[in-house]
Amino acid sequence: MPEKSVVVGMSGGVDSSVAALLLKEQGYRVIGLFMRNWEEAGENGVCTADDDFEDVKRVCGLLEIPYYTVNFAREYMDRVFSYFLAEYRAGRTPNPDVLCNREIKFGPFKEYAKKLGADYIATGHYCGVSHEGGVHRLLKAKDRGKDQTYFLNQLSQAQLEDVLFPLADLEKREVRAIAEKYGLATAKKRDSTGICFIGERNFRKFLQEYLPAQRGKILSLSGEEVGEHIGLMYYTLGQRRGLDLGGKKGEDGRWFVVKKDLEHNILYVSHGDETPLLSRSCLVSGMNYIPTMPEDEVFDCTAKFRYRQEEQRVRVHRIGGKKAEIFFEEPQRAVTEGQFAVLYDEKQCLGGGVIERATP
Repeated sequence: MPEKSVVVGMSGGVDSSVAALLLKEQGYRVIGLFMRNWEEAGENGVCTADDDFEDVKRVCGLLEIPYYTVNFAREYMDRVFSYFLAEYRAGRTPNPDVLCNREIKFGPFKEYAKKLGADYIATGHYCGVSHEGGVHRLLKAKDRGKDQTYFLNQLSQAQLEDVLFPLADLEKREVRAIAEKYGLATAKKRDSTGICFIGERNFRKFLQEYLPAQRGKILSLSGEEVGEHIGLMYYTLGQRRGLDLGGKKGEDGRWFVVKKDLEHNILYVSHGDETPLLSRSCLVSGMNYIPTMPEDEVFDCTAKFRYRQEEQRVRVHRIGGKKAEIFFEEPQRAVTEGQFAVLYDEKQCLGGGVIERATP
């Protein structure tokens, strides 16, 4: 039986480096593919993608595997960044990393990999996948603290086909240990943080380049003017830091964002009382079910409304195929428009959709 080939999406980080190493050890013919999705330099004038590609070359050289680079900056601008800006203009808080996976990594990237002759594609995501009887399920990672199924909730069956996730059964510390054992250049490289195309740059400074900020009033829920905001797009529901409102230092005395009035350019805040942030349900659109839409119109499962959150018990009411009302067993804090509500059972991700509104 001829060896199968797999194209690994290599970012220049330790996770994708170890993914490539493990697949080679398993007998696959491995090819590294580095994506350029963003062409601007960072704050210091240096394009971080150049540094990352140098690390990819070092790792691929050590592993003795071929590598290529592909530029998807145009597709990224059209499919991800334009959406990101539109959501912020609408006063919402988008999650472009979810879109990057659906629209780039498991879209044009996969198509390009197939043209290179790949039988499979693989990434360094912390999650698993099963392919049984032509049905593809997205599984939780062993390292639940690093599990990244949240960011893959929009993948279709066609996108999950012929996909491998080599890090499914490894914890982060084990991945770093493997990288050090084999002397990979990325072994001690710090994990990247922040939004995919912004990276570690100052978020407000970056956004100002694309969306002009308009200052306005900060009001308490009673209508008292307590300060001035620098642009509604820079604030998110539940935010405590960066409001410059002073007040007590204690947890109960902090100001935090509870509402944005886009029409009148007003930011509403509360002092101490978190009740205005609590909701009992949310309406979700663009639902993508993995592997398929459930037959039951009403079903119980768990859900996350942001990446780092613990799973919460919910009851889902399907509204056709693409919308759903999700009712919470316990009131949830700061469920934010534009973020993704992602559904789970004990072992797998069941899909998700975009939060349109939360019900107080």
